[in-house]
Amino acid sequence: MPKVVDAQGKVLREESIPEIFSGDRVGEHTVFRAVFRELANRRAGTASTKRRDEVRGGGRKPWKQKGTGRARQGSTRSPQWRHGGVVFGPKPRSFATSLNRRERRAALLAALADRYAIEAITLLDPAHLSVAKTRDFAAHILGGRAAGDAASRTLVVYAPSEHETIGLQLSRGGRNLRSVTVTSTAALDIAAILGNERLVLTLEAHAVLAALKVNP
Repeated sequence: MPKVVDAQGKVLREESIPEIFSGDRVGEHTVFRAVFRELANRRAGTASTKRRDEVRGGGRKPWKQKGTGRARQGSTRSPQWRHGGVVFGPKPRSFATSLNRRERRAALLAALADRYAIEAITLLDPAHLSVAKTRDFAAHILGGRAAGDAASRTLVVYAPSEHETIGLQLSRGGRNLRSVTVTSTAALDIAAILGNERLVLTLEAHAVLAALKVNP
């Protein structure tokens, strides 16, 4: 069961795991497809090369067709030439893939259920939390500056309703720590959940996630 800690890192109590995260609801392949979609949709797809008809120059035949002993050539911009065009090179494209909303929600719940199962989730009671600097964040969330430097990858999640109060403090305090990512439940994705070894949820974020439905 996840432990609830206060702003000083003291364990207050233990919370029961919500019923919606009590077990796996989908297979690994659905989770894989959801993560693949998230990572693919981040790709800019702006890589571009020039084909032989797009490279400047090459209009004159390099040498005559016969009598030189060399292979016949029609243009210095053919792919086999230096500064020539590229064969089957990349062109701007979209890598975006689609996945229906029900599968995305099921994969998100499965990823959270896995984090609960391996006891990788800690709940934070933000009462009296004051994070003005990075050292305050490391002291309250990670257990000290030295612990923050050697901490495992940590994802801190707050609820959208806490953005103006807790969210801004956590974002400012954790942005200088390479092992820490701060986000909202509204922007939470499956790749972030599985890519971090530890999740710290505020009590409000925990309530928001527990209220999710399998079929949105």
